[in-house]
Amino acid sequence: MENSELDKLRSNYKAAVERWIAAIRFEENLATPDHSMIAVEDWEKADFAEEESRTLAKAARKEYQDALREVLFNF
Repeated sequence: MENSELDKLRSNYKAAVERWIAAIRFEENLATPDHSMIAVEDWEKADFAEEESRTLAKAARKEYQDALREVLFNF
């Protein structure tokens, strides 16, 4: 595997982490003093989006990590 491929995997991972961070901040911002049912529903929806972003970031991390192991340790 070439460095350019590893660079792409690292870049994908970093972008996925940034999306995850943004999702966490969005969810956090929905925890407002407005205790209405609509606000709670929006907050819960944001939790699902945060979890999806986390899953994608973890998958991108694993893909990058697996590629590094292949290059560095031949497995």
